[in-house]
Amino acid sequence: MELQTARLLLRRPTAADVDAIFTVHHDPETCTHNPSDALARFEEAEALYQCWDDQWQHYGYGYWVVRHHGSAQQLGFCGIKPMELHGAPVLNLFYRFVTSAWGQGFAGEAAAAVATWASRHLPDLPLIARVRPANVASQRVAIRAGLSRAQHLDTQGYDGFDWIYMAQPANKATNGRDHTPGLRDPNEAP
Repeated sequence: MELQTARLLLRRPTAADVDAIFTVHHDPETCTHNPSDALARFEEAEALYQCWDDQWQHYGYGYWVVRHHGSAQQLGFCGIKPMELHGAPVLNLFYRFVTSAWGQGFAGEAAAAVATWASRHLPDLPLIARVRPANVASQRVAIRAGLSRAQHLDTQGYDGFDWIYMAQPANKATNGRDHTPGLRDPNEAP
């Protein structure tokens, strides 16, 4: 399965991408805000690829390799994984790119493509992004992908406190409420 944007091609990872997985996740800068994602050994990249591949086989979606059209060079990774947030099933939007690709809008472009795909193919699962409060660049990517700050969902994450960004649910009821229990803003009128 492939996704395309004006500048990018996103495709399912293969075993040939393990080197790129290691390169991206071994760089301390790319994992500054998520140190638990940092990889120290190549074998960890092989195991991570296997987890990604298992998810693709089980769910039919996951993380994509991102590259320029017509280039074999991987810029990074962007995709979704199922998880729970406050006891409710959600899709977590993930993006991580080599530092040489930062500041060029690639992450936002890829994340927007993945968010669009998720809203079309998995409309019953809310799309969220977990972002550290100090990670302003990642916050911009989430917003560019169409997600908005959902402060009522903020929670403790693996590496610190997570600000939650959430896509406008595609499964709105006629009364304007989200169908997913536990994720409605408690300040919203019933």
